[in-house]
Amino acid sequence: MAKRERPSGSPDAEVDMTPMIDIVFQLIAFFAVITNFEETQADERVKLPRDTLAKPPEVKVEHQLVLNVGFYRDMKGEKTDTQPWLFNFVNGEPVLPLSAGAQLKKESVLFKNKGIDPAKVTVKVRADAEVQTGIVQELIKLCQNSGFETFAMSAMSGPDE
Repeated sequence: MAKRERPSGSPDAEVDMTPMIDIVFQLIAFFAVITNFEETQADERVKLPRDTLAKPPEVKVEHQLVLNVGFYRDMKGEKTDTQPWLFNFVNGEPVLPLSAGAQLKKESVLFKNKGIDPAKVTVKVRADAEVQTGIVQELIKLCQNSGFETFAMSAMSGPDE
């Protein structure tokens, strides 16, 4: 077999960068998938209130039930319905917050069936800034009637806009 002569000054070997680029893109995809699963129970229809004192919890809760209370909104973020809804709660179907008592009791039974005392479950209420306080209070009462005792409210940190 005849050897080809290389021009003077050319490198001895060329490196194929295609596998390296493939690996880099796979790593980017991997890290994009595994990062920030903390907000998987958040709902974009809920615009949280802002508060300068809001901070993330210092200790991660072991068991929690997340209640997203918000409004249907258009693409501009304007409310299309004045009625607040409880999102991602009953099989993904929205329900009226004040009619969620039966489902909250079912959630309590589900926790008991898993061997978890509902009183030890933290109910995280993510209420839209425009939801009336009375509705949130009534929702908390329904939770208490179902055996839940620990509650956390969500807000965005930062000054009011």
